[in-house]
Amino acid sequence: MSVGVLSTTVHAQQQQPEQSSTLSTVVNTLKQRITLEGYLQLGYTYQDGSEGSSNTFEVKRAILMARGRITDQWTCYFMFSCANSPKVLEAYTEYTIVPGLTVRVGQFKTMYSFENPLSPSVLELINCNSQAVNYLAGYDGSDPLYGSHTGRDLGAMFYGTVLDGWLDYNLALMNGQGINRKDGNKRKDVVGSLKMHPTEWLTVGGTFVKGRGCTVAESAVNPDIKTGQSYRRDRWSAGAMLKSRYLDLRTEYLRGRDGRVRSEGAYATVSAHVLPRVDIVASYDYFNRNRADADNGQTNYVAGLQWWFYPKCRLQVQYTRRVPRAFEASNLVQTQVQVRF
Repeated sequence: MSVGVLSTTVHAQQQQPEQSSTLSTVVNTLKQRITLEGYLQLGYTYQDGSEGSSNTFEVKRAILMARGRITDQWTCYFMFSCANSPKVLEAYTEYTIVPGLTVRVGQFKTMYSFENPLSPSVLELINCNSQAVNYLAGYDGSDPLYGSHTGRDLGAMFYGTVLDGWLDYNLALMNGQGINRKDGNKRKDVVGSLKMHPTEWLTVGGTFVKGRGCTVAESAVNPDIKTGQSYRRDRWSAGAMLKSRYLDLRTEYLRGRDGRVRSEGAYATVSAHVLPRVDIVASYDYFNRNRADADNGQTNYVAGLQWWFYPKCRLQVQYTRRVPRAFEASNLVQTQVQVRF
């Protein structure tokens, strides 16, 4: 009896190190293959206008991201928004076929414009994009025909960097209906971009969208297009980015066409690094939803400061003077704190 108990005890002791070693291997493998990130943006906004003034504290964004490395060539990615209306923002998998050629399938940002592919955690403006990008990329719902999709869509994309890093390219086939929904018609959008890097500090290039949208709501700017109707939706842009030790500059000219209505816009945003962790931010931003009617135009002038008090964490203060062509000018004052891990 005692011999049996002793044998069982010795066998259990031999198993425990093996089980512990197996668990340690699994944990270490997960740590190596799964990366978790996130950021939080909290803000305060004051604004006035023809309908009076308002002010509020708000959670602008609360984002969680996870990236999994299945093999050295095969990865998957997931992004979820926890603020306001919780929703899946991105969910895709991608495979590197050869150096300079990767295929991505799922839900992700469209590569239209220089601004849209950038994360709000690195963009200089608290409102993120320029008016034209917000409208033409379907970022914030300012275009009722397309709706609010944070500049993302469902589809497949080929992309890569070639010619010793001198050229970046993207070519995608997308639903053109936005995030978390099926295509509303049988047509797909073709989205592409080419960006050249003639020097380490300069990027120049252009982007385009060619497709047919399916209307989700009617727009006063384009009353001929009814809800549920398919319509021509084309966009293109050309711009440049400059990054140096003392100054970052991004500028772009954008055009769009929705049915028979043509729109255009331009912006220039600069960030001057006046101190090691302090930037002066300024932006000129013009957009006209209908080029045939000058009263649809609006110009925004932005000035502000941002302090990077910790890597990837910053405090921002900005003032915006909004000058619509057909209405009185208004003021917008914003502050925002960002923490990221």
